[in-house]
Amino acid sequence: MSSAVDLEAPPRETGPDAEPRRRGDWLRALVRGVGQTLITFGLVALLFVVYELYVTDILAAQEQDQLSQQIQEQWADLPPADAPTVTPPEGAPAPGPAPAPAPAPAPESIDAGLGDPFAVLHIPRLGEDYERVVVEGTAQVQLAQGPGHYLDTAMPGQDGNFAVAGHRIGRGSPFLDLDRMQPGDAIVVETASNWYVYRVLGDPATGDFGTDPSGVPGRQIVHPSQIDVIAPTPGGGDPSGAYLTLTTCHPKYSAAQRLVIHARLDGSPSARPRPPTGHPP
Repeated sequence: MSSAVDLEAPPRETGPDAEPRRRGDWLRALVRGVGQTLITFGLVALLFVVYELYVTDILAAQEQDQLSQQIQEQWADLPPADAPTVTPPEGAPAPGPAPAPAPAPAPESIDAGLGDPFAVLHIPRLGEDYERVVVEGTAQVQLAQGPGHYLDTAMPGQDGNFAVAGHRIGRGSPFLDLDRMQPGDAIVVETASNWYVYRVLGDPATGDFGTDPSGVPGRQIVHPSQIDVIAPTPGGGDPSGAYLTLTTCHPKYSAAQRLVIHARLDGSPSARPRPPTGHPP
């Protein structure tokens, strides 16, 4: 009688140690599978963080470059804000008394479609070269391009509240350092016809944001549901002047709250292309 050994199917283990050994193999396989799954999730999460913090900044910078070029081309096609000087013909009678100075430029009427660029925001406190093109709307698709204007709030220079939102982290991080703003800081808004200078509310001498005579604080940290910060007069009430409000997430890397900066129009607008005094070159 002859016998053969099946090399592809070795004999099964028998005896009291066989069952614990099989159970141990199963547990090791389970732990290995869970570990590999967690490592995969960790890598995906890491890639997502890199995308949110760095890749979206690169994409937003490209969007801002395109918007800046677009808005400058639009403005270049507009007639100049200053009327040309007219020289009287030779032999004409001497002119009479000098006319009264022209009134300061009035806020222009701005009609921007959703997603359209219509203004440029300059904030010297955040850097001499800080400028961001503002688009109409605050949905994610608009905020991915840069700061967005809250629909149905005032336009630059108008009575009411010109309210603008922007990301703090990712998507270009336009309001990353908004917490550095101090009372009296200038926020300059450039439009097709004018420059508007707003000043952060509060006491520049003491740095106290809560002592403005208007009763509107220069800085607030609020819950996202507190939408009265973008009311015509921040905090509520009837319109009482021309305000600007900037909102962003707070604290950094979180959307639990909102950091809000309030400013008020300082003086009359200046006609483009001349920038107002103190504006960064």
